Amino acid sequence: MHSTETAVLEELADILLALDSGDLAMLTVLHLSAAFDSVDHDTLLKRLQKSYGLGGQLLNWFASYLCGRVQHVCTSAACCTPSAVTYGVPQGSILGPILFLLYTADLLQLVKRHQLIPHAYAYDTQIYGFCRPADSAELCEKVSVCVDEVSAWMASNRLQLNHAKTEVLWCTSSRRRHQIPSVRSALAALTCSQFLRSTTSGSIDADMTKRTHVTAVVRACFAAELHDS
Repeated sequence: MHSTETAVLEELADILLALDSGDLAMLTVLHLSAAFDSVDHDTLLKRLQKSYGLGGQLLNWFASYLCGRVQHVCTSAACCTPSAVTYGVPQGSILGPILFLLYTADLLQLVKRHQLIPHAYAYDTQIYGFCRPADSAELCEKVSVCVDEVSAWMASNRLQLNHAKTEVLWCTSSRRRHQIPSVRSALAALTCSQFLRSTTSGSIDADMTKRTHVTAVVRACFAAELHDS
């Protein structure tokens, strides 16, 4: 099984086990603005050297892969002067997501220091944690503080967290939904949703039924069938 699929199944299994034991689960999906385009080449190369021990010809290979690229805009009438690309990793390449994960690896340790669980795939970063219903306010505050520190870390590393699109999902059984609204005020800067969309696991409903995801897939299949006919 692909490592990404394994990680997604582990995440969903963790949440389902927590719900089965009577806990609440809070899942936060972080949204970065222009994530791949914001990676600083100099910072990434220094991180590869100091954090991962790369050097010599191998580090030079990564430098040659990242640096020396130019970009320009062309219209039907003319082209502008090419300018050097000093930020970003090439998208659509195998190395792009890997380099971005290496660039943001310290972020995962930051999340763990808050006793929360991180899950990252390319630019899709998720944070989740569990608590007893009586401790929901404490978990809410913990997530809020963690997201603030994540935002500060990203700003110091030339990345930008889009708070308006960063969403929070309380995962719980239908009979416990009444326990959620009283603690949402601590996350006023974030959007509390009934379901979340993820690049790794599709849509996730608050009750973990995947109803929204299945409905979207069926709708797309019917649309494709009508188009073909």
